[in-house]
Amino acid sequence: MKIVVDFEKCTSNAVCMGIAPDIFEVRDDNFLYVLQEEPPEDKRALVEEAVRMCPTQAISLEG
Repeated sequence: MKIVVDFEKCTSNAVCMGIAPDIFEVRDDNFLYVLQEEPPEDKRALVEEAVRMCPTQAISLEG
């Protein structure tokens, strides 16, 4: 599984970080950083929830 972020859509609202803080991080510069672009399979449920809850639909998964 690979996380893909459309940074043109992303507003760095940190919803994904609230769901999966070990995978997503919004830093003091107000930009989203993906800490694990290819997270382990045991994180799939959290990542899928972050994808669903993203208010701008900027996050998607491949694989």
